[in-house]
Amino acid sequence: MATLFESQAPRPLADRLRPAKLDDVLGQDHLLRPDAPLGQMVARRQLASMILWGPAGCGKTTIARLLADASDLVFEPLSAVFSGVADLRKVFERARNRHTQGQGTLLFVDEVHRFNRAQQDAFLPYVEDGTVVLVGATTENPSFELNAALLSRCQVQVLKRLDTAALEALLARAERETARSLPLDAEARAALIAMADGDGRYLLNLAEMLFAREDGQILDTKALTEVVQHRAPVYDKAQDSHFNLISALHKSLRGSDADAALYWLARMLTAGEDPSYIARRLLRFAVEDVGLADPQALHQAQGAWDAYDRLGSPEGELALAQATLYLATAPKSNAAYAALNAAYRAAKETGSLMPPKHILNAPTKLMRDLGYSAGYAYDHDAPEGFSGQNYFPEDMARRRFYRPVERGFEREMRKRLAYFARLRGQRAGDDGAGQDDGAGQDDGNAAGS
Repeated sequence: MATLFESQAPRPLADRLRPAKLDDVLGQDHLLRPDAPLGQMVARRQLASMILWGPAGCGKTTIARLLADASDLVFEPLSAVFSGVADLRKVFERARNRHTQGQGTLLFVDEVHRFNRAQQDAFLPYVEDGTVVLVGATTENPSFELNAALLSRCQVQVLKRLDTAALEALLARAERETARSLPLDAEARAALIAMADGDGRYLLNLAEMLFAREDGQILDTKALTEVVQHRAPVYDKAQDSHFNLISALHKSLRGSDADAALYWLARMLTAGEDPSYIARRLLRFAVEDVGLADPQALHQAQGAWDAYDRLGSPEGELALAQATLYLATAPKSNAAYAALNAAYRAAKETGSLMPPKHILNAPTKLMRDLGYSAGYAYDHDAPEGFSGQNYFPEDMARRRFYRPVERGFEREMRKRLAYFARLRGQRAGDDGAGQDDGAGQDDGNAAGS
């Protein structure tokens, strides 16, 4: 119960507008409507332990509190940032006492991913026997940050960043609460919503700052940016957003969408990603997804990395953009990548087979007596500079690993391979030098990335 002084203390706008019931929560209908997972739990008044995963300011704490109210559970909040084992023991003791009296407890743990493995394990027996319903909140991917044992006992509910409609509705609530209109023109209002980047709490903090202005001036976008600071994009180079954005860049390049690839490149650079990391990924893409369909792709990616190292920022970032555009518009092939994977599999399957003796050097008499280099045909002396001899181990059937695509320079590679296969077949027919018609056993080397 609030004290007299607490009840008279000013409350932030975000706190005053905190929803009083689940129907008031904005932007999370996919979880809260009657036929959605949380809506059904509330209707049955049976909550399962869960992890609420979503960005900052999307309503995780509010939803946890309202779930407790709707299910007649005592709400016990903890922050993993400020709490330790002693705090957990106290909470579990209180929850156990309530449990013996027929009263349930919803234990809400904010930033649950910050608890270490041992602390996370401490929840397990109390979750299993129903002493507490655990609701953990995290902005990080639970798959990476939470123990498998804890995850197996909790449902993961994914919350969305608030979209434009939800943020606009939130501003309308703020204007009703304060009985004032925001001093913004239409474009500035849209800019304010964009600045919030899906974070409702941050939007209300900005709105409160604007409500406090007393000059009565209606601000345009330029004036708004002078009054409030742009929010840095949500990005942690060691966590989920880092991997999401680099994946988006890689997939956009693979999909030959130059504009989307530039957007994700800009997102990463704006957020402070190390340009050398991006350059490394572009180089990887050049060999993995473009390959010999355009041999210049590797040189473009390497050149962009070198240029960035010499120019630095911001000029060097243009080199990364140039490489991004080149890679996005280049013909694509993962044939070399797939061929290497197939060769790896064959190498593991065949063990330590010796090369055929005719392609081994024979520097000693013993080796010559054993047949080393016997019958070797020097390709430069053969017609067309191609002997057609077998270079696979004698106990291994010929295999076909590399299957170039009909795109870009690999069309030429297909012609060359077909030419050599035809000659190999002719040589085999003439003198038995080859083992087959040149096609070989297909290794089935389709690969994904």
